[in-house]
Amino acid sequence: MRAICLASAVLLGAGALTSCVPAADAAIRTDFGFSVMPSTVAAGGEVTLRVTRNKACQGEAAVNSPVFDMVTIPPEESWATAVVDWDAKPGAVYDVEFECDESSGTAHLTIAGGRPTHHPTHHPTRHPHKGVHAGEGGTFAGFDLKEVGLGAALIAGSLGVAYHFSRRRTDEDAG
Repeated sequence: MRAICLASAVLLGAGALTSCVPAADAAIRTDFGFSVMPSTVAAGGEVTLRVTRNKACQGEAAVNSPVFDMVTIPPEESWATAVVDWDAKPGAVYDVEFECDESSGTAHLTIAGGRPTHHPTHHPTRHPHKGVHAGEGGTFAGFDLKEVGLGAALIAGSLGVAYHFSRRRTDEDAG
């Protein structure tokens, strides 16, 4: 009977931990870094396409997706923008393919249900390089305080429930 309680506590803890893992819309990693920001956008919205320059990505980067025209990022720049097609299907998830030198990788772009309130008249595809975007990374990159707090609360709750059930069983066995 003790093994069942222990197994239940372990499964409850594992469930709480896996619910804290970020969604699968994160980029699939490769030899160089890349991202689509925001990862969820309305049809007609603008996304920023970033590449991290390193030994695997020193030349021109090409970014392609079914929901926007192909974008190239010159070697001296690390980002560009693209406008999502107005006919992109709300709720759909599209692949965004990054290719640079000999490496490639895929990120995901989700189309939100709404539409932007205005139609942009100017669509720049490249911006001058403005330095390295530093300061993110490590364990908490991309998390906000709500997500960290929710994860901590779930873990604390699951540990409390496991402790409660293990103590309750022990008290019944003793009495």
